[in-house]
Amino acid sequence: MMETLTAPTSHEVDIKKSRFVAHAAPVASVDEARAFFERVHDATATHNCWAYRIGQSYRFNDDGEPSGTAGKPILQAIDGQGLDGVAVVVIRWFGGVKLGAGGLVRAYGGCAAQCLRDAPRATVVPQVVIDAHCSFSEWPILTPRLAAHGAVVTSEQYGADGVALVITVPIAHEPALRRLWTDITRGRGGWSAVDPPAHPS
Repeated sequence: MMETLTAPTSHEVDIKKSRFVAHAAPVASVDEARAFFERVHDATATHNCWAYRIGQSYRFNDDGEPSGTAGKPILQAIDGQGLDGVAVVVIRWFGGVKLGAGGLVRAYGGCAAQCLRDAPRATVVPQVVIDAHCSFSEWPILTPRLAAHGAVVTSEQYGADGVALVITVPIAHEPALRRLWTDITRGRGGWSAVDPPAHPS
């Protein structure tokens, strides 16, 4: 089962006179990852190398280090610990001693891995997003039952013919809630899955 971070964390280490500082944070989208990278970027450093994993989406950047020696080991540290929805930056201040390709891989990957090991975590609960509809009289009956199954209403719009909703539902609870919705609305209510969020919350 996948995990994600519940709070940002950092880790610092000195390796052969070079200073490495890793920053890791939970992110729910590529835009959030980019904003995090911009926020922690240090212009005084020699390199700001990074990677993120958000569902099937991932990317890494060596920021001037030899290809494959920085960003990829950071991504491997994320994937190796079974994490999702995570962005990591490892910042290096060069201390005058070259580490070689193998040394760089170990330094960047090791610093990122230790940072992630130190971070608080939680299990990722896979979610599915539902477009639903019900009548005004049915909605008060359905509301507490959704909450009991861990479903969250993210949008609620009232129209002439009832309530249009967007509901985030744990995937494991979706079949039971669909049956419940059909029973209470006597088959008249709408219930259709849309694309799940890139990073379940």
